[in-house]
Amino acid sequence: MISRVVIADDQDDVRSGFRMILNAQPDIRVVGEAADGIAAVELSRRERPDVVLTDIRMPGRDGLEVTRLLAGPDVRDPLPVVVVTTFDLDEYVHAALRAGACGFLRKRSGPALLVEGVRAAAEGNALISPAITVRLLDHFATRRPPAPVTEPRLTQREAEVLLLIARGRTNAEIAAELFITPGTAKTHVANLHRKLGLRNRVEIAAWASENGHVTPGS
Repeated sequence: MISRVVIADDQDDVRSGFRMILNAQPDIRVVGEAADGIAAVELSRRERPDVVLTDIRMPGRDGLEVTRLLAGPDVRDPLPVVVVTTFDLDEYVHAALRAGACGFLRKRSGPALLVEGVRAAAEGNALISPAITVRLLDHFATRRPPAPVTEPRLTQREAEVLLLIARGRTNAEIAAELFITPGTAKTHVANLHRKLGLRNRVEIAAWASENGHVTPGS
């Protein structure tokens, strides 16, 4: 199955480099490019790609607005958006998380991670390395709100899956660690989305930290 990708970045050389890397893969095709945020939203809504790669800083609309319009909580049929940034964890990345981004990629991460990230996003997984996951949890732990009066009732297996998601595991890795099939892992992840009312795995990881289910570095 071919994963269709839209690239949004105001730098020609970045788009060209990403396009060359992705089109060299047998299962990925770049179906469109945009040099500004306005064009990125219009193109993505028209093409309905499997993954949208968007830079943070662009003219017209920045990557945060692009993410919100394509993957935000008010979007009826959201697209998987991966934010491409020169930053690690700053206010832009956290804002992108809240806007609905399903993953993060640093521009200097290299071709292998770019390809891996696109494939992961297309399969419904988050593009977060374990190191970045820990730093995300560190961030949310410093601003943890009071625990809610009631929490969704999770099964023991769902609680185990929750912790593995918080540690950056993919569905395949969860299945291997828990000795279940990938399809069963996917079902548990979907149940967590439904019970917690969250749209992506990054939000699940943040929820686990904010509500004391996992501690930074654990």
